[in-house]
Amino acid sequence: MQKFDGFKAGKYRHIKVPAPFFSDLLPLIDDLAELKVTLFCLWALPQKDGNFRYLRDRDFLHNATLMEGLRLAGSETEPADILHHALKRAVERGTLLQVEVTLDSGTETLYFMNSAAGRQAAESVRGGRWQPGDAHNPVEILPERPNIYQLYEANIGSITPMIAEELKDAEAEFPAFWLEEAVRLAVEHNKRSWRYIRAILDRWDREGRDRGLAGRLAQPDGQKYISGKYATFINNAPDE
Repeated sequence: MQKFDGFKAGKYRHIKVPAPFFSDLLPLIDDLAELKVTLFCLWALPQKDGNFRYLRDRDFLHNATLMEGLRLAGSETEPADILHHALKRAVERGTLLQVEVTLDSGTETLYFMNSAAGRQAAESVRGGRWQPGDAHNPVEILPERPNIYQLYEANIGSITPMIAEELKDAEAEFPAFWLEEAVRLAVEHNKRSWRYIRAILDRWDREGRDRGLAGRLAQPDGQKYISGKYATFINNAPDE
């Protein structure tokens, strides 16, 4: 048995461990390697940058202290095999969430803690709401987009039952970024009306969103996007 010399005098950086780890999770863990990997995750994840934090296989494999500890946990098995077995147990137990993504460099496995933030992040990756990042963080998880109801209430006004039906149909018909852009244009040009927003969306649907669009309306009154026999009616319509 190797002896521990005790904690040295001086200040140490502390880590936060959720109380349910001791009351709910620890009594369930019956494998030493799984326990060591779980504790490593509680230590390593808070040190990651960004709002959405995850670990990769290399984060475990390149940590000499962890790998030596796993070697001692199963001396007759390769530490890398012990690690992957422990990770598999942690995922099956529900401690960790595992998601695979395909990058130019190949398939990458990401591990999230099964917390509220971890579940949100894992679901975002599974839903395709991510983009390639850098070598240190190869996956950049995109923030949740506001749904059309939140977007409308925050920028246009209160939602009536009739408007709610219109918004529901638009959310199913158009991409989320179209809705966000159309609302932004309506606000920029002080045309806080669903009729105005819908007319922009219909025009993009007919002619293509990128036709002549450089991020702003070319004409102050929005006539470039609101045209046709109903243009006067739409542009002069009261807000709703």
